[in-house]
Amino acid sequence: MAFFKTVIAKLATEASSNRCNPFIAFVLGGPGSGKGTQCVKIAETFRFAHLSAGDLLREEMSSNSENGTMIHDIIKDGKIVPSEITVNLLRKAIHSSGNHKFLIDGFPRNEENRISFERIVGVEPDIVLFFDCPEEEMVKRVLNRNQGRVDDNIDTMKKRLEVFKKLNLPVIDYYSAKGKVCKINAVGTVNEVFEKVQPVLAALRI
Repeated sequence: MAFFKTVIAKLATEASSNRCNPFIAFVLGGPGSGKGTQCVKIAETFRFAHLSAGDLLREEMSSNSENGTMIHDIIKDGKIVPSEITVNLLRKAIHSSGNHKFLIDGFPRNEENRISFERIVGVEPDIVLFFDCPEEEMVKRVLNRNQGRVDDNIDTMKKRLEVFKKLNLPVIDYYSAKGKVCKINAVGTVNEVFEKVQPVLAALRI
């Protein structure tokens, strides 16, 4: 608990000294950790702009722009959209927003994403919220949510967890070493988890 308070105090000081820059929070966690649901509640309560890299890519594709067509073709061919494209969409959304506080949901997914974001946007996140959830709980949530998603099955879920551990955890470790990660115990109801999030953001005084 003492270490947690020290991290929050450090981040609060940094946030106050960097008011001229947008406040950026990366929100990370495994599939089924509840990070998307918590982002909605954080955005409503603390007036953050909620940015999802996946949503931005889908919006760009639906715009029928030249960039959107290119993204569509990349995904159709089963390839991964280059980090530069995704980061530029995030940068555009940040600069065009009237807000100065941003939740970036589920990004960066890997070290390449992280490096590209810092290079193109020119800043590091102010804080990384990591929703830490046991694998068995994440599996149970995903299999029980009945959203009709084709990837909501046990075999695909296991693959997604392996990808998360291989690609996402190094990003979390990197920012942990820099004192930027606040780990949230993601076990509990939506409101119970949010009660753990609230004091973290309230302490930042942003």
